[in-house]
Amino acid sequence: MPILKLDAIDRRILAALQRDARLTNVELAEEVGLSPSPCLRRVRLLERAGVIGGYHAALDRGGVGLDLTVFVGVKVERHHDDSAAAFAEAVRTLPEVVSCHLVSGESDFLLQVVLPNLAAYERFLLGTILKLPGVSDVRSNFAIQTVKAQAPLPLDHLPAEGE
Repeated sequence: MPILKLDAIDRRILAALQRDARLTNVELAEEVGLSPSPCLRRVRLLERAGVIGGYHAALDRGGVGLDLTVFVGVKVERHHDDSAAAFAEAVRTLPEVVSCHLVSGESDFLLQVVLPNLAAYERFLLGTILKLPGVSDVRSNFAIQTVKAQAPLPLDHLPAEGE
């Protein structure tokens, strides 16, 4: 899919929605300097193009009892396409895994796992992760403090229109 060319207004729309996805179309239009109809058309275009992938509520993990964040490095056997694909497919079904990345370095995959406590992670590791297809090695790193949680994307680093 080709990358949609984003102009200054598109960037302002995206920045505003990253700050507050609950803005009404009228509020958003006012903030970015458009009338409501063209603003809504642009938002719909950004949604259809996949630039806006959805809207969600940002929950406080501790506030809902998910106090433990673990970054899990996983190696798969024979770093083979089939092993990696089977592992990736299995991980997509695990709600405890809030993100999974194919990475370079010592691990093949880096997972971010969120659970209530260490006992829950032990059960998840032994009962789930180690039983996933192709797993040959697992390294766990426990988050002690979140210094910066998921932040808005740095839209200021995108090339200007026409570059």
